[in-house]
Amino acid sequence: MTMFNGNGTVAEFSEITALLTHHWVGYACLAIFFVGYVLVILEERLKLRKSKPMLLAAALIWVLIGIFFSAHGATELVEVGMRHSFLEYAELFFFLLVTMTYINAMMERGVFHALRLWLIAHDYTYRQLFWITGLLAFFLSPVADNLTTALILCAVVMAVSDGRSKFVLISCINIVVAANAGGAFSPFGDITTLMIWQKGMVSFWDFFQLFLPAVVNFMIPALIMQYAIPNSIPPEHGLPHKQIKFGGRLIVLLFAATITTAVTFHSMLGIPPVFGMLTGLAYLKLYGYVLRQRSRAWVHKADNPPGSVDDPYDFDVFAKVAHAEWDTLFFFYGVIMAVGGLGFIGYLGLASEMIYGQFGLTIANSLVGIVSAVVDNIPVVYAILTMQPDMPEYQWLLVTLSAGVGGSLLSIGSAAGVALMGQARGQYTFWGHLKWTPVIALGYVASILVHLGLNG
Repeated sequence: MTMFNGNGTVAEFSEITALLTHHWVGYACLAIFFVGYVLVILEERLKLRKSKPMLLAAALIWVLIGIFFSAHGATELVEVGMRHSFLEYAELFFFLLVTMTYINAMMERGVFHALRLWLIAHDYTYRQLFWITGLLAFFLSPVADNLTTALILCAVVMAVSDGRSKFVLISCINIVVAANAGGAFSPFGDITTLMIWQKGMVSFWDFFQLFLPAVVNFMIPALIMQYAIPNSIPPEHGLPHKQIKFGGRLIVLLFAATITTAVTFHSMLGIPPVFGMLTGLAYLKLYGYVLRQRSRAWVHKADNPPGSVDDPYDFDVFAKVAHAEWDTLFFFYGVIMAVGGLGFIGYLGLASEMIYGQFGLTIANSLVGIVSAVVDNIPVVYAILTMQPDMPEYQWLLVTLSAGVGGSLLSIGSAAGVALMGQARGQYTFWGHLKWTPVIALGYVASILVHLGLNG
């Protein structure tokens, strides 16, 4: 990381960080990050939300850095370093906030409930439902992100399972693999693809070169796992029938228009994608105003109290913002600031020289996925982006692919897997997923080979 600011020179910065990497302050920062991440991994067992340890870890790391640089009379460099990391987080934050707001709006309008009802209403066998939910996860995650997609389809699986724990387990594994694979070939499908796109390492349309490798990653485990699913038809389930609320379909179109705006602004005008997403939030807010006006007219005409449960137009945009996944957003803040601190110290540069110098680009980038199965792929990818090794685009695509699908190797390797362990508690478990890890690994290796064959 290069720092320029007023009195602080590049030489001064390099001299101080050379001391810091072998100082007890540097070692303490590494220890703080390690302890914080262990607490993240143990989130379900400790009932401690993952944002809390990472927020504290980020603060402690930068405080220690500040103390060290202050002793060397270079506090202005710390300010530059913190602002650099915080700006990167701010872009990611507002991008995700808009996406989460739209997803919450569609859920409130009953769009996803209608999809769930449609699936259950047809007399599909368990094996057919296994494939349908997997394919939907693969094709929805590039737009709705892999975490949201996995949660929606897990609800479908739970609704039709009729107590068959094995069906729930294997279907959840399939959903996690499919959602992570589908998210790998779209800038909107995963946090890591979004980070790589926003950083300008891969252009928007070039992500779709990963489509066939992603298909291979999903299909190989699914073709093997399907034989553990019975071909019988699940019994009827009396789910309440609800129509999509007024405006639900238009909000879906507005979300598509928002994505189009972000892509167009970036590709044609060079405007960062986050500004296109915030423009799309204006679409939703203006339509929310229209719904609120109709709600007032409906209340007056029907002589019903405001906020009545029967009001088909009642809609509050800020309520959708309030229901965003704030724990996840603050977790990302902690990760980006903490990893940014380690990069500021110089550890990521040392790691880049060691890993890429010793193993070469292809092996090093392929190992990214295995690392991200244990450590969340967000800090791994952010660390690589901070290192900025000199690589051609197909190698950045390899990072994208391996980080995206490598998290499927373990249930704790991706946000989708962690979320489903909570949603299908007792049926989808770490050890249940681990039994199928060799099969998932076949798809992982095959997808990398296909990518290198097609794009390398």
